[in-house]
Amino acid sequence: MSISNVVQKIWGMCNVLRGDGIGYNEYMSELTYLLFLKIAKETGTEVDLPEGRRWDNLISLPQSGILSNYKIMLTHLGEEATDDRVREIYRFPTTVFNHDESLKAVIDRINKLDWHSIEHDAFGDIYEGLLGKNSQDSRAGAGQYFTPRALVDTIIKVIQPQLGEIVQDPAIGTGGFVISADKYIRDHNSVKSYKSNPPRYEGCEIEKNTYRLCLMNAFLHKMDTNIILGDGLTDDANELQDKVDVIVANPPFGSKSGSVRKQKSSIRHPSSNKQLDFLQHIYNGLKTGGRAAVVLPDNVLFEDGIGKTIRQELMDLCDLHTILRLPTGIFYAAGVKANVLFFTRGNSDKNNTKDVWVYDLRTKMPTFNKGNPLTEDTFTDFLNKFGDDSSGHSKRVDEGEKGRFCKFTRKEIAKRADNLDVGLSDESANDSLNLPEPDFIAVQIMENLRIAVSEIQELQAILSDISEAI
Repeated sequence: MSISNVVQKIWGMCNVLRGDGIGYNEYMSELTYLLFLKIAKETGTEVDLPEGRRWDNLISLPQSGILSNYKIMLTHLGEEATDDRVREIYRFPTTVFNHDESLKAVIDRINKLDWHSIEHDAFGDIYEGLLGKNSQDSRAGAGQYFTPRALVDTIIKVIQPQLGEIVQDPAIGTGGFVISADKYIRDHNSVKSYKSNPPRYEGCEIEKNTYRLCLMNAFLHKMDTNIILGDGLTDDANELQDKVDVIVANPPFGSKSGSVRKQKSSIRHPSSNKQLDFLQHIYNGLKTGGRAAVVLPDNVLFEDGIGKTIRQELMDLCDLHTILRLPTGIFYAAGVKANVLFFTRGNSDKNNTKDVWVYDLRTKMPTFNKGNPLTEDTFTDFLNKFGDDSSGHSKRVDEGEKGRFCKFTRKEIAKRADNLDVGLSDESANDSLNLPEPDFIAVQIMENLRIAVSEIQELQAILSDISEAI
């Protein structure tokens, strides 16, 4: 049975749960519990699981009362498993099943799949496929956590992670970037070389269920990971390495409204815009010569005030060599226009950016959506013109104002008040042809309103402090 067939069959089981009012995101979290037990049996790794809390014990239970026994099993797995990763996956477990019949039906269907025809190293791909299925349905709301696979793989091809490097994602989600990085390294090196000098992966995830999915994803891909449940913008991230070789991320869109926790000290210019704060964490977290790629919405490129200060600091500390302007419609959350910033940490703290190359993949491009998905072919021209140097120093051709790939000197950017929101000269005329869907526009309006309210609240707090001091 092919991987895609297995993914389709497992995902099709969610129909059993619709009558119980269980959503797609909840279903994916529940699958993590069940698939881990089944895969442990198929791969002969049940030694890490407590006796009596394994797959065969589960399928032997009668339908009557199976839900109560399942809840007890989950609790024991979170407390008694000998492997730290297993305990983390089952830590504070909650099941969304409401009826014995529904749980028994899903367990039986998983058990009846032809698992013997699946190679052991394919289980990670199956799980990644399920995460992809989860992200494709807007009702799941999971698209905000899932960067399109074609874009992830393109970013990794540019960054070119290497053996022995530390690869970090401070907003790791379900682990898409680090999974792709590991596959890239394995594909470009022998098994012996990988084992003798393996890469290391680390990251933060603030949402508990997504954290659980990430742990499972990394476990099935047999990766050396340090994944922290916490906020990458606070001291939770102190468990990460101070300086790393590679950082790749797609920070969550929106404001940090509602958070009262103090941010980590390396964020010298705190703002209500989470992307600006994540950008600071990223460029401050690179070793000299370290490489980064981060997905950011357009407003980060032109926002004034603190936004401008942060862009200036980025271009001082790092060589911001390339900006990829992404097509519209590729992210569910907020539906905003986004870009990928590629930069390398410099040897000094000043004037590291000399030229910024902008590849415009948005103007005169279709809007991508479920019916017109992003593919690897979408990025072929960009990869060819970017070149083989992961630090952006390959020989390039400036195609001028009407070309997709053009160069802007640091002086030219300074004349634009350090506004990096640049593309093809006729982009604005083309924008009317590529407006996002109405629901995307509505969500973006709400997001902008939330940011505005957050900034007003911060101003009120400052004025209140001043008033009390007087």
